[in-house]
Amino acid sequence: MPERLRPLLVVDAANVVGSVPDGWWRDRRGAAERLRDRLAARAAAPDGATGEGEDEDGEEIVLVVEGAARGVASVPGVRVVEAPGSGDDRIVELVAAEGRGRRCTVVTADRGLRERVAALGARTAGPRSVR
Repeated sequence: MPERLRPLLVVDAANVVGSVPDGWWRDRRGAAERLRDRLAARAAAPDGATGEGEDEDGEEIVLVVEGAARGVASVPGVRVVEAPGSGDDRIVELVAAEGRGRRCTVVTADRGLRERVAALGARTAGPRSVR
């Protein structure tokens, strides 16, 4: 029997962090680390904290960072991927490479990015879904 792939949740760190004017611009890496830690807590919750009745395996969570937020380390439950250039381009690459054959959701408010990943079959959610 083939292994069932866990749902993939790809989070646009710059877009989610930038959605709340809490001073994130003074410490972009620190803001991305706080987001990563919130996502790790979500991953550690008994039901994956998705509210969608996920199985015990929950979601695979990928946080995409760029620019001054590079250098954020992965932690259990959250894989951090650095974008060498555009974070949006890296997210599209990830969805194309890893999102096929499983439910894939991209968290961003960026309309252009939403359109690009929807064309690949991904769902989208706004920043509030992980804040």
